[in-house]
Amino acid sequence: MTDTPAPGSRERLIHAMTDALRRRGLHGIGLTELLAQAGAPKGVLYHHFPGGKTELAVAAIDDVVVRMLDWLDGLLAKEVDPIEAARLWMLGATQRLSSTGFNAGCPLATVALESTPDDVVLRQALARAFATLRERIAQALEQAGEPAASAQGVAALIVATYEGGLLQARVAHSTEPIQQAMQTLLGLLATRPAR
Repeated sequence: MTDTPAPGSRERLIHAMTDALRRRGLHGIGLTELLAQAGAPKGVLYHHFPGGKTELAVAAIDDVVVRMLDWLDGLLAKEVDPIEAARLWMLGATQRLSSTGFNAGCPLATVALESTPDDVVLRQALARAFATLRERIAQALEQAGEPAASAQGVAALIVATYEGGLLQARVAHSTEPIQQAMQTLLGLLATRPAR
């Protein structure tokens, strides 16, 4: 008879990895500590993630993107203007960062900064993550009347402002960098000619 992992162990592992990525990055936490945080033995990790820590990190990245998109889609469902929805999206992320004492940033940026060319699988997951976010924002902009080419560019600027602003805010222990970047970007977008 084989040991069957306890229900929810996969989700606990993903949650523990996401928290580690936000706070310390992939290389900032050891496997033993990660497993203890998840309340899971090593065998359960390899049952769910045969590729080990890297495969778990990819699953955490994918999970983070799903949650970011759910949140963004909720805002887009309430806001007619996708730029206002993007502002609220960035504001929410800023508030979450501040509520952690600037200790838990976006896991995507954290992993991207510490990855190397040898981290092919991680970089592919991150590239998919950023592309998915840009595409969803561009889609909302197009639905609001923005031409496809400029919608892609505006979406790229919004994601860059989101990630870069959070990163700067985390380092500065202040929301000022992201607020300044967000207000400037959204101000520029608001002054564009009507589409």
